[in-house]
Formats: sequence, structure tokens, C-alpha cells
Amino acid sequence: MAKKNPTASAPHKPTALVTGASSGIGEALAHCFAAGGFDLVLVARSADKLKTLAANLTQKHGIGVRVLPADLAQPGAAAQLRAALSGKDHQVDVLVNCAGVLEQGAFTGITAAGHQQIIDLNISGLTAMLSAFLPGMVEQGSGRVLNVASVAAFQPVPTLASYAASKAYVLSLSESLAEELRGTGVTVTTLCPGITATNMLKQAAGANDKLSQLPSFLVGDVQQVADLAYAACLKGDAICVPGVINQAAMIASRGTPKWLVRRIGGLLGRKAL
Repeated sequence: MAKKNPTASAPHKPTALVTGASSGIGEALAHCFAAGGFDLVLVARSADKLKTLAANLTQKHGIGVRVLPADLAQPGAAAQLRAALSGKDHQVDVLVNCAGVLEQGAFTGITAAGHQQIIDLNISGLTAMLSAFLPGMVEQGSGRVLNVASVAAFQPVPTLASYAASKAYVLSLSESLAEELRGTGVTVTTLCPGITATNMLKQAAGANDKLSQLPSFLVGDVQQVADLAYAACLKGDAICVPGVINQAAMIASRGTPKWLVRRIGGLLGRKAL
């Protein structure tokens, strides 16, 4: 009797591609998907950090992990990732767009290059990743996308003007795609966290001492944020806003006249300078 090929009938093991995986929410989400049995493709600029994370996740969860260092702010980076993952053996079932950059301060105090960096990564890089991987998901009739925006996407935020605007773009694009793709088997979830204890917050606090004085109840735990985002992504929820305070702020911003939202944002923003 001929021996059976043990891989012939093996079920497809889902793969999640996580950008910005070297730290913060991206790293925490990588842990979530690894614990859920997903193989991973980890993307960030730092190859060393990704390799360390990959070894940790492989040892802890027994999953397959591929490391693909990339700077998604560079034109063509997303297309190169797609090319590197072409073929049935590298099907991406979940795309997590977490790579992002923040610069805090008065708009006129940030260089043109600083504003452009926010646009290139938060907007152009994310859009390119969607363009690279969404068509394949639609073609196969299944897939999950998790785009990381911010609670700042719901209102103008002085001292974070470019950043908030970039996250408003992510939210608007994601909500549009969530409806556009309804019925295709592909869902798009937007994570809108508030202030979260990550390296990004530490760097911002290093440039502005007032941020280090924030009350602890306003700062979310990164793993709790990731856990909620992971669950929302798998359920196909359109929006995930972790934390009661952030949810209240989101509801208030959507139900309050724009002029008042601007005035409140301006008051809080000037105090942060």
C-alpha cells in the first residue's frame, strides 16, 4: 500500500502579516496572532528586533515565522513584499497595518520632512499595503484586515495636526472599504486606541515633559489594546475603540457640533504645548 503524503490533506494554516511588529501595539498583536495559531510574517525596519521576536514566538508557540525587514515609507516597498510572498505557500489571510510614526508639537515647529514622513508611512505606506494584498484576499473570498488608526482620528488635535489628519484618513478609508467589501468574505477593522504605553509615547514624552505627567488612567495597556483589537479583527467588527474614556470621546466627537469639537481640541492642545 502506498504511503500517504502527510501534507497532502493537511488543513491550511492561516498566516498573518504584521507591519510595525518590532515594538508597541504591532509586537503585542504579533503575540496575539501567534497564540491564536497563526503563522506570521513580521515586517518593520529593524531586522534584529524582528529576528529576536520571531525566535521568541517560534519557541513559545511552535508557529512558522518569516522576517521581512522593510521601510514601508519607501515607494515600492509594499509591492516588493507582495512579490516576496507570491505563491500558494505564502498566502496572507490577515493583514495588520500597524506601522506608523508620530511627531508631536506645533505644526510650524515641525520640519517639512517631518510632516512628509508622517504622510509617507501613515498614509501612503498603508494604502500601498492594502493595494498589494487586498486583491488576493478578494479573489480567494476570505481575509481579515486590521488597520491601526487612533482615537485622534475622530477630531482635530492641535499639536498632533498631521498625525491626527493621517489617522483620520486611515479611519475614513477603512470604513469605506468595510462597506465596499461587504459580502466578499473580506472584512476591514479599524483599531482606534487612545494614549497607549508604547515606545512611541516614551519618545513623545521625551520631547514634551507634560506628556509624562498624564494620569495613569488615561494611558492604556498595550497588551490589553492588542487583545481587544485581535478579537475585533477576527469577528470582522468595523471599528474597535479600547477603553471607556476613549469610547466616550469618540461618541462625543461624532455627536458634538464641529465648531465645539475644534474649540475643545484647541484648548487641550494649547495646554499640551
